[in-house]
Amino acid sequence: MSELHELSGCVCCPMNRRSFVAGCATCAGAMLIPTTGLLAAGDKMKKKKRVRILYSLHADVQPRPDWPNIGFDFKPVMQRMTTALAAGCPEIEFIPTTATGPEQAQAIIEKDKTANIDGYLVMQMNCWNRVVQTAVASGKPVLYADFQYAGSGGFLVYSAGFLRRGAKNFGFIGSSQFAHVVEAAKCFLTIEKPEQFADAVAKVRKANTKVPGSQECKPDKMELLSPSQWKEKMKKSKILTVGGKGWRGPQPVIEELGVQVIEIPYAEVNDAWKNADKEESKQVAGKWEKRAAKIEGVSHDEIVNSAAMYLGMKDVMKKRGADAITINCLGGFYGKHIHAYPCLGFHELCNEGLVGACECDLVSTATMVSLKNLTGGRTGFISDPVIDFATRQIIYAHCVAHNRAFGPQGEENPIEILSHSEDRAGASVRSLLPSGYMTTTIELAAHQKELLFHRGKSVGNNLEDRACRTKLAVEPDGDIEKLMTEWDRFGWHRVTVYGDLKEPLFEIAKMLNWKITEEA
Repeated sequence: MSELHELSGCVCCPMNRRSFVAGCATCAGAMLIPTTGLLAAGDKMKKKKRVRILYSLHADVQPRPDWPNIGFDFKPVMQRMTTALAAGCPEIEFIPTTATGPEQAQAIIEKDKTANIDGYLVMQMNCWNRVVQTAVASGKPVLYADFQYAGSGGFLVYSAGFLRRGAKNFGFIGSSQFAHVVEAAKCFLTIEKPEQFADAVAKVRKANTKVPGSQECKPDKMELLSPSQWKEKMKKSKILTVGGKGWRGPQPVIEELGVQVIEIPYAEVNDAWKNADKEESKQVAGKWEKRAAKIEGVSHDEIVNSAAMYLGMKDVMKKRGADAITINCLGGFYGKHIHAYPCLGFHELCNEGLVGACECDLVSTATMVSLKNLTGGRTGFISDPVIDFATRQIIYAHCVAHNRAFGPQGEENPIEILSHSEDRAGASVRSLLPSGYMTTTIELAAHQKELLFHRGKSVGNNLEDRACRTKLAVEPDGDIEKLMTEWDRFGWHRVTVYGDLKEPLFEIAKMLNWKITEEA
């Protein structure tokens, strides 16, 4: 752990998204280090509130692949955040510190018992560093904030857990405008007891959430199977898992959905990649390059390498009689079990109405198989979502997505070919998906016999460089506050497909005698 230099008020730094992103270089020389902890109030001097900022992260400069990306320098970001907080809340003395996990957090909080600390502001800078749990256990008021496209997975999962337990000293804020974090921090001044903190922060969050827009969407005709037809088609589907059995295991998928699941070794896919026809690989790569509106940070040879992986996967699927494949891609690539990222290959398989799915996530893969069987080829795509209250959006982020949102015969949307974001290696896809259409986001959780569901209108594509490349922005249909509540039970992944599939999916869930959970 390390304690950062404390930076105080700076009147030329307005607390908005521009200052958060760009900083305030013009006032660097005017930063002050407070030494007294006292605040002038007319003729009187009163003691400031003291709030410890816990920046929860791996290291000041990210040493390994993870959100936001390897090599990311957090130091200027943390400095801007601390400066904005001090300028916006002059009545509070902020003490910034970094912590990588519960051991360091506990050591800091033990020390704080004699330091008159009034509360904690935990900034989730990387996804899974468990710092906020220790802060909440202290009993002090805790403000939990997301550094979006960096800490968002932990922010969603951990927040949902605290909400489920009804933690009253815990308030959260996820916003693309850092000014909203600053405003929420003022709640340390307004409460008399820690158990009032959750409600105080909620009022600030709701006041700064964008007003809902229209959910009227462009027309989108679909031909759907009946539940009984869908059930018969599911029995003919087969999923290949590579690098493990898949999250939650195959048995519930087999028993509840009727899909066959076969585990195969990395070597089978790697050998097929190695034996892929070189000329055909070049032709596929040329097709992708022609399709791409931009290619950046990826060589032609790497695109050919990805094309060979696509051909290898497709060959294995054909030999095995499978219509879906999911690979522990990160473990396979980092462990040198495979030698090309499958991202572009998954992209092409999904365009064809087959399923290529990330991270050996069997729950989401089975969900994609269910969708493509129901809709005649609309596979949807897996994502790691981010929630932004400032824009009232949920952003579905991943380095893989189709660019035929309306099925294999549908129109294509533009793509960009970029490196895989977390390690800035290989090749992946930014799909610039169409706006103005209704989308459905689900998990068919066979392991707990439950359909998780929400829907929303696609409103754009976020081009933020941090984290995964494809980022479809959707305004949810329903309560965005409620959308914070199920991540601890279902995990971070969701599958999003174009089309309003509420009615047919609910019919399927009722046929299966599953519980339906509407998360928005």
